[in-house]
Amino acid sequence: MKAIHFTAKGEAALADLPVGDLPPGHALVKVRASGLCHTDIDVLHARYGDGAFPLVPGHEFAGEVQAIAADVTGVRVGDRVAVDPNLPCGTCPSCRKGLSNLCQNLKAYGVSHNGGFAEYSIVRADHLHGIGDMPYHIAALAEPLACVVNGLGSAGLRNGAPMPREALVIGAGPIGLLLALSLKAEGAENVTVADINESRLAFAAELGLGGIISGSADLANRARSYDFVADATGIARVVEGMIDLVADGGTALLFGVCAPDARISIAPFEIFRRQLKLVGSHSLNRNIPDALDILKRDDGRMAKLVSHRLTLEEVLPFFTRKPTDPATMKVQFAAD
Repeated sequence: MKAIHFTAKGEAALADLPVGDLPPGHALVKVRASGLCHTDIDVLHARYGDGAFPLVPGHEFAGEVQAIAADVTGVRVGDRVAVDPNLPCGTCPSCRKGLSNLCQNLKAYGVSHNGGFAEYSIVRADHLHGIGDMPYHIAALAEPLACVVNGLGSAGLRNGAPMPREALVIGAGPIGLLLALSLKAEGAENVTVADINESRLAFAAELGLGGIISGSADLANRARSYDFVADATGIARVVEGMIDLVADGGTALLFGVCAPDARISIAPFEIFRRQLKLVGSHSLNRNIPDALDILKRDDGRMAKLVSHRLTLEEVLPFFTRKPTDPATMKVQFAAD
């Protein structure tokens, strides 16, 4: 089979690889769509995971079940599925508390095990979720959207909780827009996206979201105006500055991935005096069924975030060259 193959730190190539044997409890999935995430690039450069080279990357994928092991009963050949890539140990303290994304021994398809940037992938059958007739390129958004669902849960905005009247998401990349669209879909009254790129803000407007330029006087004038503010940039100075934008009694969500050694300065007195809530959110893909439900209810706006549907050969350069076109959103391998 053809696959994108990380052969060593910083080295990615297109390769012909054997499909491999099908272990008990597993299914062979013909990959129909697989999305590129910045985490994949971090994996390539050994900034995330254990540097498990050689490796087929890809943790955002969907496809069709081609074969199942003899002991598999919950999945059938021909099923159309999305993949939960996280492989928690199930026994550490975090797993026992239901926080499997914080597993002390966490593994994942596309990080420690071969993932979805290949024609076929061998996956644990209990990590497959049926997608019905949902298009594969939309179903491949379930994994990043599951991360969004976890973020909303961390912020107390799930399971019928009151939604913010004024919400701000800083960063108009694909994950920031997924977060903003989810807030809108779940009932937030006014959702604004901040970014330095005006073309991305124009795209956000096409999706029915408000827009404002990051670092502008207009945004500074909205100090203490937003009931909920989320950072989706992963830039420490942006995280530091967003506290001033949160309304008294509001919530700030650290959703973007800052560098591990980054530090910010926040006055504890302000958190105390203004009764602010600061929350963090790592991915939690037990939420993939919830994410698929949101995608089923979506009116097509989230699907517009898939800007590129490419062959494996065409996807490969995106691992080593940063896109310069601001219109680039979610890049996917598409087999159909």
